[in-house]
Amino acid sequence: MSVALDCIIFATGWAHVLLAPYTKVEESFNLHATHDITMYGIGSSALGNYDHFTFPGAVPRTFIGSLLLSWISDPIIELAAWNGLITDKFDLQILVRLVLATLNALGLCLIRHSVSRRFGRLTGLLYTLLTVTQFHLPFWMGRTIPNMFALLPVNIAISLLIDRAPNKMKPSEKSVIVATALLTFTAVVFRAEVLLLLGPIVLQSILHGYITLSKVIKVGLISGLLSLALTVVVDSYFWNQSYLWPEFAGLYFNVYQGKSAEWGTSPRSAYWTSHLPKLLLTSLPMSLLGLLRDQRIRDLLFPFLIFVGLISCLGHKEWRFIIYVVPAFNVAAARGARWMVSLPKNKLAGQMMFLYVPVFLAINIAVTYMLTLASVNNYPGGQALALLHQLYPQQQHPLSARPHVHISNLAAQTGASLFLHLNAPPYPATLQPYLHKDLKAREAWWVYNKTESLTMGDLTANKRITHLIAEHRPTAEVARNWKVVASVEGFVKWHLDADIIRTRISDVTREGLGNVARLVKEEQLWILERK
Repeated sequence: MSVALDCIIFATGWAHVLLAPYTKVEESFNLHATHDITMYGIGSSALGNYDHFTFPGAVPRTFIGSLLLSWISDPIIELAAWNGLITDKFDLQILVRLVLATLNALGLCLIRHSVSRRFGRLTGLLYTLLTVTQFHLPFWMGRTIPNMFALLPVNIAISLLIDRAPNKMKPSEKSVIVATALLTFTAVVFRAEVLLLLGPIVLQSILHGYITLSKVIKVGLISGLLSLALTVVVDSYFWNQSYLWPEFAGLYFNVYQGKSAEWGTSPRSAYWTSHLPKLLLTSLPMSLLGLLRDQRIRDLLFPFLIFVGLISCLGHKEWRFIIYVVPAFNVAAARGARWMVSLPKNKLAGQMMFLYVPVFLAINIAVTYMLTLASVNNYPGGQALALLHQLYPQQQHPLSARPHVHISNLAAQTGASLFLHLNAPPYPATLQPYLHKDLKAREAWWVYNKTESLTMGDLTANKRITHLIAEHRPTAEVARNWKVVASVEGFVKWHLDADIIRTRISDVTREGLGNVARLVKEEQLWILERK
């Protein structure tokens, strides 16, 4: 049973990667950093080819996560290529995302093992079911945003703090030390907001006698200084800047200078009233029940509740800033569900509580299905570039006539990553022996152009450009110079038929759920060929 539950967690993360293999702009820095490390290597002569010098972003970010992901993926890439499982660079994108999903699934499995040991196997089972039926954490744990690189060490720390015998009141001092070091490393290197979680955990550990203040200070200083030295050395090299600490630069830019507010602000209550319900789905009410029923759950959730309260003081809010609380809330929800299914069944209340648990899980599955289906159709840029490659297969051209594709801003932001530049170098050394023979000839190389702020007049005037992935519907004037080859639709909204919903349940069943909730798409990108 234990192995089967772990496999379910891994399989859920992998399924989300395979169902939605494309990426969006918020994933691009780490994805392209992984691409560049994999393709070019890390020698000083290779750094000039890296994408972040062309598109640096508002603030520098650490390369450490991408470096580790690339190094872990390298032998897997070679093995997969040797077995014929990789045919192009897009397969590499899927593979590195599968590796990241695997690492984060491992962290969730460690928490499950700790939960089973402390709260019992049934609670561990319910934790697994709640986790895999949610949308955001399984969908995003294979996506290369900084928070997903931070998630693994945070989850390892959580598992260490939970792990103990059922009758033992305290975690071991060693577990607290390792958890403190991991959270310190994560805050210094990956995501500074983890400091707001580290503080309450350390405070709780001191007040409950898990560890002494002097040891906390010693662990914090040693792990903090080592982490700082690591990120400064690595990132100063990759960014070609002296004494660069990316997380401090981001903290200074977003918090001290208040630049994050330019991305929008939300009320202080937004995490409680909007983001947590969206992340947790039906785990939210069951976690409240677990909180009320079990002192151990109150101790577990205390630092996470304080964390959400502290981070609520910042004006700019996004769900990913609090993603670290989801596993802990799922533990609380599993404990609440465990109480619900354990009530005596000879009374109506016990029977109803028992039935609520599968109903809640079914609600999770229904919501996750709708969100996943919408997300699968929300990457028109990746779909457009893949369609372009299908329409124009690999072949050799005169250098003066080889395809030159301009990729619009919307396409670049919704999936047209560097890994989808299939018909142009670079290619990693591990993949070169297995390349299609045409791609080894320079005459087969395409040009992929992401120059921004070009008007249609500019694109038409540049005779080297042969194809466009355009984000504006072609007009009659555009049609004089360009032929529409294909269009790509993207998700707009879910349409609920209110008339059917207002009728009886039997009518809804007869009409079918597909008629009650309908996914609405519209054309968002157009593939154009010069006439």
